[in-house]
Amino acid sequence: MDPYQVFVGKWKKLTGVDLNLYKEAQMKRRLTSLYDKKGYKDFEAFAAALEKDKALLDETMDRMTINVSEFYRNYQRWEVLDQKILPLLSKNGGTLKIWSAACSTGEEPYTLSMLLSSHPLVKDFEIIATDIDDKVLQSAQKGRYHERSLQEVPDHIKQKYFTKEDSSFYTVKEEVRKHIQFKKHNLLADPYEKQLDLIVCRNVLIYFTEEAKEEIYLKMSSSLKQNGVLFVGSTEQIFHPEKFGLTSADTFFYQKKGM
Repeated sequence: MDPYQVFVGKWKKLTGVDLNLYKEAQMKRRLTSLYDKKGYKDFEAFAAALEKDKALLDETMDRMTINVSEFYRNYQRWEVLDQKILPLLSKNGGTLKIWSAACSTGEEPYTLSMLLSSHPLVKDFEIIATDIDDKVLQSAQKGRYHERSLQEVPDHIKQKYFTKEDSSFYTVKEEVRKHIQFKKHNLLADPYEKQLDLIVCRNVLIYFTEEAKEEIYLKMSSSLKQNGVLFVGSTEQIFHPEKFGLTSADTFFYQKKGM
């Protein structure tokens, strides 16, 4: 049997994550680089080590998940969310229910909270922020960031919603944090929340197979309220949104069609 497929089977038993749903070439490159650096000769030896060493397993999970994030990443898309999408979602009043999927170290859900907190039409909101990686969730919950993560944050937002600790680090204020619940979640295996107004899932689905992506889009569409919106990353344009019961609301924004 293919040594990589043996590794895939053991990894699923250890973590619950099915690597067959990720693009094989990318995942193989990342894993091979990692086990070479750790001094293992092949997938079999690496899998055996992971079964015995919890710290190595945690480090491997952290290295394999894509944890690249910053506040207001691709700023123009956040302006569209602020000026066009949020007014649509706020028409009926009430509490907006939002999911930040694959939230990594937390910059995205905190950006959402800052945007919603300062929006004149949003009365109340709650954000569920999820990731598969325990380590990044722990980091996200601390809400402490190096200034390089804040390069796209407007000065007035930085002053209003962050506390400057020293010359290099900022902490998100409690008024931003109180709206967010961080939870562990596997996009490919765990159940999805329902009746969501907005799902933000950016720059993660590019690492999945086409079949896995289609399954996720179907689940996300099912999780949205009628007229709810899915916001995806700048490399993840959905070319046939109607397959998932969605229609384009703007570039990288897809609305669930009303009944």
